[in-house]
Amino acid sequence: MATTRSTIKKRSKSVLKRIRQSEKRRLRNQSWETKIKTSIKKVEEAISKKEKEIVQNVLNEAVKIISKAAAKGIIHKNTASRKISRLMKKVNSVLASSTSNN
Repeated sequence: MATTRSTIKKRSKSVLKRIRQSEKRRLRNQSWETKIKTSIKKVEEAISKKEKEIVQNVLNEAVKIISKAAAKGIIHKNTASRKISRLMKKVNSVLASSTSNN
């Protein structure tokens, strides 16, 4: 395909810098989002195994990761709070059911 004048655009230095910055931020945010999702999956996996110590350790790690992401502005603070709340609710229900069974 031949390039025409309409497909070629000149970009100012500031636009090129903006593009570079955006790409860096996108990759950084993507990394943090992956960490968050992985930590949540680890908690849910530990919950399914119903081992208290493992659940507690993995939960603490997940809360730490989610809180850091919120502090860095990767996710909104309310989103972080909601994710933590949902994890706590799941963990508490499992711990309560396991203590009532014993």
